[in-house]
Amino acid sequence: MGTWKHTAGKWYANEADKGIQTAEDARFYGISAKMDSTFTSGDKPLVIQYSVKHEQNLDCGGAYIKLLPGGDKFDAAKFGGDTEYAIMFGPDVCGTTNKKTHVILHYDKKDENLLIKREVATETDDLTHLYTLIINPDNTFQVLVDNKSVRKGTLDEEFDFLGEKEIKDPAASKPSDWVDNAKMADPEDKKPEGWDDIPAEIADPDAVKPDDWDDEDDGEWEPPMIDNPEYKGEWKPKMIDNPDYKGPWEHPMIPNPDYKYDEDMYKVCSKGCTHVGFELWQVTSGTLFDDILVTDSIEEAEAFAQETFFAKKEGEKTMYDEHMASQMPEDTGDEDYMGDMGDFDMDGMMGDEF
Repeated sequence: MGTWKHTAGKWYANEADKGIQTAEDARFYGISAKMDSTFTSGDKPLVIQYSVKHEQNLDCGGAYIKLLPGGDKFDAAKFGGDTEYAIMFGPDVCGTTNKKTHVILHYDKKDENLLIKREVATETDDLTHLYTLIINPDNTFQVLVDNKSVRKGTLDEEFDFLGEKEIKDPAASKPSDWVDNAKMADPEDKKPEGWDDIPAEIADPDAVKPDDWDDEDDGEWEPPMIDNPEYKGEWKPKMIDNPDYKGPWEHPMIPNPDYKYDEDMYKVCSKGCTHVGFELWQVTSGTLFDDILVTDSIEEAEAFAQETFFAKKEGEKTMYDEHMASQMPEDTGDEDYMGDMGDFDMDGMMGDEF
């Protein structure tokens, strides 16, 4: 497993305000921590919020957090990809096309992890971004990035919690006399006389028997064949609108007798969530996590965002700009010179807090 380091990173507002950062390339990472109190889904929202900073120009790797059940039976030493979770939420980047924010919820009644149907975008620059997921007791949810809503909806529409409300009527079938061909051959159109007598190829009229051709030795000379410019291919009658056309047949739908709305879809922590953790793969290390919060209060999450992410945002950006400027090559006076950005160096150590 990859090692972590406890650091504020290379650009920050306060050097003493540290998070945990991946420190080795091409490694799996696994780290977890017990929460101060158990979160059990009830009549209040579930809010999970944390910050992510990719200092390495991330090419391929995850940066998602997991909210975990388990209580006293949770085995931190065995925490990995097979460990049961209630929520998996956060950025995942690999290449130029796979850039998304995972929202995956566990549903006990199916014993499945349900992926959000419509992809949620993610941030990929080098600065810190704040990710927030809110799951409400009315079975609605919202994803925010930097406190701005990027996706919201109902759990039954955006995830496969429930079966289809309607199904195809099993007693219905397309009538045998249904006409679904929009066009038909014109019965009045007739093939012209002599159409089939025109060959596809003819002897080249410009070909001339070579002077040195000997019929006894070479056989009877035959001119090469060429495409016949008069040949029009296989004759087909012209097509006209079909007067009996009824359009595409659509299978009639009926209410699904097995459909049943579940008022408790939002209860992803029905058994109690006790831990948070990161279980990741990163090709290039350097992602830093901080300011993790699990709460039942949207107001508390908003206030914590102001105290942490927004309080540090301007100072971090200033230091980042200074850092990037320092990596630019000195002016050599050569107008054709193009410099490269300096590489960042990552050292490894194990983090001890979130």
